[in-house]
Amino acid sequence: MIVVVGHPDLTAPTLAMLEEELRRRLSDLTKAGRAGLVRAGQGLPLAFGRAARAAGLALVTALPSMNGMPTVLDPQDRKAAGELLLLSEQVRLLEYDQNDRDACVGADESLLRTCRRLLAVWDGSPSNGRDATAHLVAYARSRGIDVEVFWPAAARRLTGQNTV
Repeated sequence: MIVVVGHPDLTAPTLAMLEEELRRRLSDLTKAGRAGLVRAGQGLPLAFGRAARAAGLALVTALPSMNGMPTVLDPQDRKAAGELLLLSEQVRLLEYDQNDRDACVGADESLLRTCRRLLAVWDGSPSNGRDATAHLVAYARSRGIDVEVFWPAAARRLTGQNTV
């Protein structure tokens, strides 16, 4: 499995650029018979899902659940999650509260434990109260997962944080 993580505040032009970049990177991995795994949501997860399918990779989408039942997604993620479900060959339920940051980080950690490769769209900035990208990269590395970090020169975040 290949998982993607990255900043949640990427601009629309950055996401469009990343979709093409991810498709290119993933097309080299289709020969290995791998699948992409993503936690349902807008932004980078959707760009990754589109890129994975365009590259010929199977896609697995993880949906939040409580007590074994899917939960209603936040309004801003519903449309993207619907598209991801249409692109997916498989759906997994993942127990976590999508409104709890620590639960979301834990959900991402559980996805990472099932993967062999992590693609991280990361500008090198530290984790903060909203963005756990640095933590997830360190978490994957500490478990021996193959990590590929990239940050295209033209990439931008809504917060204006573009440290390298």
